[in-house]
Amino acid sequence: MSVLVVDVGTSGLRSAIVRPDATVEHVHYRQLLPSTPAPGLVEFDATAMAHAALECASAALAEGGPVDGVGITNQRASTIVWDRVTGEPVGPGIGWQDLRTVGMCLVLREQGVRVAPNASATKLAFLLDMADADRSRDLCFGTVDTWIAWTLSGGQAHVTDLSNAAVTALVHSDGSGWSDKTLELLNIPPGLMPSIVDSSAVIAEATALPGAPPIAGMAGDQQASLFGQGCLRPGMAKVTFGTGGMLDQVLGDKRPSFEIRGEGGTFPIVAWRRNSKATWGVEAVMLSAGTNVEWLRDDLGLIESAAASDEIAAQCKDTDGVYYVPALLGLGTPAWDYGARGTLLGITRGTERAHVVRAVLEGIANRGADLVEAAELDSGMPLPAIRIDGGMAANNTFVQAFANASQRSVEVSPELEATTRGAGLLAGLALGTWSSDDDVMATWEPARVVQSTDSFDRDRWREACSRAAGWIPELSSLDF
Repeated sequence: MSVLVVDVGTSGLRSAIVRPDATVEHVHYRQLLPSTPAPGLVEFDATAMAHAALECASAALAEGGPVDGVGITNQRASTIVWDRVTGEPVGPGIGWQDLRTVGMCLVLREQGVRVAPNASATKLAFLLDMADADRSRDLCFGTVDTWIAWTLSGGQAHVTDLSNAAVTALVHSDGSGWSDKTLELLNIPPGLMPSIVDSSAVIAEATALPGAPPIAGMAGDQQASLFGQGCLRPGMAKVTFGTGGMLDQVLGDKRPSFEIRGEGGTFPIVAWRRNSKATWGVEAVMLSAGTNVEWLRDDLGLIESAAASDEIAAQCKDTDGVYYVPALLGLGTPAWDYGARGTLLGITRGTERAHVVRAVLEGIANRGADLVEAAELDSGMPLPAIRIDGGMAANNTFVQAFANASQRSVEVSPELEATTRGAGLLAGLALGTWSSDDDVMATWEPARVVQSTDSFDRDRWREACSRAAGWIPELSSLDF
């Protein structure tokens, strides 16, 4: 029983077939870059996204179909509002990175409500104020998973799964449903909200696709990656090193004790919900990972391609005392300093290109180790091994640096984009392709395992981070 997956990222959409042995085949990709009409604004065309989903899904089915079901995974918290009758969006989709509602978040904070601007709550309120000031229209709200399910079902399914709903800032902290209090505070009519469903369950028929296979799995991208790498037991964790970096660790059926952010700077998340029962976790965030390699390539011209960073960094055995703090967008976990900025320290007349490139990779690796330490502190569970995916998992120098920085065994995913695999596994569980957690976990085997061969001076690293901190005081003072 094969599964079609629609996987919507921040910069593109892909569809693929996940086979019963959990391999991913017949990948079709469309670039869908967001636009930035002004500093801090990030928008996307939801109609173009819907067309791309149908095109890619149909192309994958033409090559590898038929399938027995469909899985959906997506960038989280990006926000879309559309007319229930016509299906037309009332404005642009607002990306999760968009900061236009910072002022609204600060006003809410003064009222005792903690909402970050990257969550959906204030983005939805903004779109409604723009398109339906008196709240008289019959509209639908959805994150990207909801929009894709609506598209594939021909407007029959208005749903989201709990892993996506829980990062909107619009649900009760225990995940029990939409918060009437928050909806009322933001003047959001409850009728706009999608139904919250399990992450692994038959939801609706994808009537817009040949054969109308059932939609049977939905999850946010990081949770899908966690599932896709076989991290189903409490204590297991993965890090996705893509444009940014996200560590997610499974806790179990009990929510973390902290409300918003733990001592280590992690957030509580719903990993997934199955059989109406939520599995909880913690998430640690690196705001920029691969972005730093892109900076070396596109802006400094020190490397010709992202892949070349591996070869060039390997030309020297160490950085010769050069440190790089990858804070191009500020520092996330554990410090959460939006005013921190990228910092290059220790340069001498003898510093060469290879030293700088290696310092960038080692800086990202050290930030990855920060995430590991934060997750262990907030979860109370040790992490003897870490599974990783994302584009940077193909960089041998980086992976070895991460093993050295974290002093952990690093297991590299056989599928670098494990989100697609995870959405397929969630749908396959609902359909009977796999019958148990053990079956799912048995499908995962690392492409390679990397052990630490050296260590870094972590105290010196923390000193470097302190130099990067607080560079723009106005932004460093923000705390959501």
